[in-house]
Amino acid sequence: MRFTSTLLVALRALRRNTMRSMLTALGMIIGVAAVITMVSIGNGAKAQVEAQVAAMGQNLITVMPGSYSSGGSRGGYGSSTSLTPDDADAILTEVKNIDGLSPEVRARKQILANGLNWSTNINGVGPDYPYVRNWPIASGSMFTDQEVKSLGKVCVIGKTVVDQVFPNENPIGQTLRIGNLPFRILGVLSPKGFSLFGSDEDDVVLIPYTSHMRRVSRQTNVSMIRIQAAEPENIASVKIAVEDLLTQRRRGREPDFNVRTQEELANAASANAKTMTGLLAGIAGVSLFVGGIGFMNIMLVSVTVRSREIGIRLAIGAHGRDVLTQFLIEAILLSSLGGLIGVAVGVGGSQLLSHYNGWPVLVPAMWIGISVAGSAFVGIISGFYPAYKAAQLDPIDALRYE
Repeated sequence: MRFTSTLLVALRALRRNTMRSMLTALGMIIGVAAVITMVSIGNGAKAQVEAQVAAMGQNLITVMPGSYSSGGSRGGYGSSTSLTPDDADAILTEVKNIDGLSPEVRARKQILANGLNWSTNINGVGPDYPYVRNWPIASGSMFTDQEVKSLGKVCVIGKTVVDQVFPNENPIGQTLRIGNLPFRILGVLSPKGFSLFGSDEDDVVLIPYTSHMRRVSRQTNVSMIRIQAAEPENIASVKIAVEDLLTQRRRGREPDFNVRTQEELANAASANAKTMTGLLAGIAGVSLFVGGIGFMNIMLVSVTVRSREIGIRLAIGAHGRDVLTQFLIEAILLSSLGGLIGVAVGVGGSQLLSHYNGWPVLVPAMWIGISVAGSAFVGIISGFYPAYKAAQLDPIDALRYE
């Protein structure tokens, strides 16, 4: 019997038993939908993490305090406080391929403005900070080098601070007090949202780091130094040069600093997201496997129920391979159709989760193809044994089946 005739017979058989066909495909629909939904959630989370890392700045290199050891006293990572503004100046002067640099000093203080008070992060930074952090000024301007050198009492504030102490007002030109010190507001930062670590990036007041060290925190060391490499290919060489320079400035003392690149942070963050995506995909894969078992079970039941039909076909001249081909075609059609419907359900479910729960989702085209191909493959594997069993039926025994 020609393949076309066998295909038409298979289609008619599926149409005659619509309910059974739908139940057979249901396992594939659920399995594929679970794969698409889970992978979309995992990829959305990974993309969000990568976007948050990118929002920290482009080609970013960060110098942070390390551990220290002095006599019998030792401290772990972050316990050293030996980074100074002179270290930052030396890096800017002596290290090549740097586009920007900003020391940073941090403290949390109460501010007062417009008759309202708010506890926020007071960050002392340099004029290059918005450029280094890839954080544009939404309105107004950043303070200048001259204002840094003169310990200027000027500031730039984040969106959260605006909402809390200047609701429905333009804060540019107004004054806020940090402790007893008045600072004139020069600009407002663009909204940035939450950081990779869950803190509100917009809840911040930026002031010159010299003003922070002399007037606010009264300290001689900086919390970190952020460096912008000129090009992505310069990151590794700039990191090495910074490490060598700071080591030389310690004059033989044990290094008390750590130099980290944006790529290292991105890799660490992405590794966690990839693990979660793999775990979700594995759970969804189990659903697809269980769907395949259910698919085989219903196909076996179908062979038993249709024994008389198979016996008639064999008795009037059909070969066993024709019966085998027919049942394989039915299995492939049902599994592929189930896969396509499952993709639609999975994509729709992902979008609903994103809409109602605010979860980031990203539907990868590659996984859509993998899911459809996987469902067809599972259909072939699950349908082969029932098809083989149907092809081996004895016509006499099949005709006796009631």
